[in-house]
Amino acid sequence: MNDSSHTVRMGRPGWGTRFIIRTLSVFATAYLLPGVELAGFSTAIWVSLALAVLNVTIRPLLILLTIPLTLFTLGLFLLAINAIVVMLASDWVEGFTVHGFWAALAFSMVMALVSSVLEGNVRAKVVRA
Repeated sequence: MNDSSHTVRMGRPGWGTRFIIRTLSVFATAYLLPGVELAGFSTAIWVSLALAVLNVTIRPLLILLTIPLTLFTLGLFLLAINAIVVMLASDWVEGFTVHGFWAALAFSMVMALVSSVLEGNVRAKVVRA
């Protein structure tokens, strides 16, 4: 007998699930880091939305304009670009404050880690047929 009653669906979660994961990541990261202030969970939703918009619009432009610097630093300048995007989001969203470049850099790195852990937990779910 073939045990096809359990199938593992691997893949990328939908945009709504990713948005919720990123919002939770923003909230958790702001709670963990001392150089970042977040007014509340509703502010985390706005920060997540602002980061999504900036990552789709401004970040690719910054990457394109800094290709030589990125190549020279073997890709490490991408971390600076991520920090710049976080600082822009801090300017856009009231109630979200990042105290300096290093706090923004730490925020982007910790948020990426928390996001990937949460998204990894969502990806490997078992679906019953």
